[in-house]
Amino acid sequence: MVFKPANVMTFLFGLAFAGFALFWMIMASMAGGFFWMFGLIHFSVGIGISIGGLFWSAYRRRHSWYTLTNRRAFIATDLPLKGRSLHSYPITADTVLDLEEGALSTLHFAATLRRTKNGQRRVRLGFERIADGRAVYRMMRDIQRTERQEEKA
Repeated sequence: MVFKPANVMTFLFGLAFAGFALFWMIMASMAGGFFWMFGLIHFSVGIGISIGGLFWSAYRRRHSWYTLTNRRAFIATDLPLKGRSLHSYPITADTVLDLEEGALSTLHFAATLRRTKNGQRRVRLGFERIADGRAVYRMMRDIQRTERQEEKA
């Protein structure tokens, strides 16, 4: 698991959402009846947002597999509700490689656009938190070098 500022903010927002729903349910229960139970869905959503913000990225990585060939990089996932997916990304001489080194390195080599409420945002794709990122980075550089040599020939 990795704690980033965005994860902490999502966690706090989810707790605030759940806290307000809990307050509302307590106040509604004082009126009697079962009206307070309408707050359960909001309470559950708040807890889901807070827990999901912390654990989703780790869960997604746990159910992902990475493969590198001499031409392409593959990312396979098997997630609930989405099912299995396999995405292929060509490694060319023009592919921009970005290595974030650490105990577990992340190597970005592609990007996609995701829709947001206010338009689109660019999301970087790659092999996340891999054990020997420097070695995989060298392999990809070798693939690019080979392609450049083939273009010259």
